[in-house]
Amino acid sequence: MNLVEIFSSVQGEGPYVGAATLFVRVGGCDLRCAWCDSPHTWLPARECRIQEARGSEASRVVENPVSLETALEAARALDGAAHRFVSLTGGEPLLQPEAVSALAPALRALGPRIHLETHGLAADALDGVVEHVDVVSMDWKLASDVRRESGEPGPFHEIHQDFLRVALRAPEVVVKLVVTPATGDEELEEAWSRIAAVDSALPVILQPVTPFARVRERPAAARLLELAARASRMLDDVRVIPQMHPLLGVR
Repeated sequence: MNLVEIFSSVQGEGPYVGAATLFVRVGGCDLRCAWCDSPHTWLPARECRIQEARGSEASRVVENPVSLETALEAARALDGAAHRFVSLTGGEPLLQPEAVSALAPALRALGPRIHLETHGLAADALDGVVEHVDVVSMDWKLASDVRRESGEPGPFHEIHQDFLRVALRAPEVVVKLVVTPATGDEELEEAWSRIAAVDSALPVILQPVTPFARVRERPAAARLLELAARASRMLDDVRVIPQMHPLLGVR
């Protein structure tokens, strides 16, 4: 598997923010988000950084591709069983579905639940791995701030809706929308209506953008509260949750 890093931290986004999490970050992504805080994951990595011990700043470097056994060895060294989740994140994990199918159940056997962070566009890939995933955390990408690697714009609504239907086979699903000053009302309402058409009870996270790259400002608090109130007319469980990792000085 092409990996960027393996490290221990806490979940920085969504409903499980603050939960002890072992992160397995993959290399390669086929989207370009204007606010992406990990552009080093857009392309496959030559090397993978592995934290030596939980709470330590020491790390070692191995060449890619990383074997299943090397990844499991790293997880054990970081006391994987003491974590609530293993987060498969990126980059985009579902660009490497065969590797995810092998790695996820092996990591789950150590004790933590498998938390898949995904851009929510690869429904066929998810179909092959969803049985190994406990929480599907999908981003609902909005065309105002997201392009494909080729430069082609969205919208992504129909593809996301198809993906969400597959994701419901997992025990738990969370949908996240990153809100920036450029986010438009029409694209948000289209997203909310499509989510509601699949399952209005799903947790939907409105995440105010953390300024990075081409995005320099957060949306105003009044704007976020207004959007949350409007979304709640269609959806049963809407939450505004910012990223915590910037407070810890990590990404």
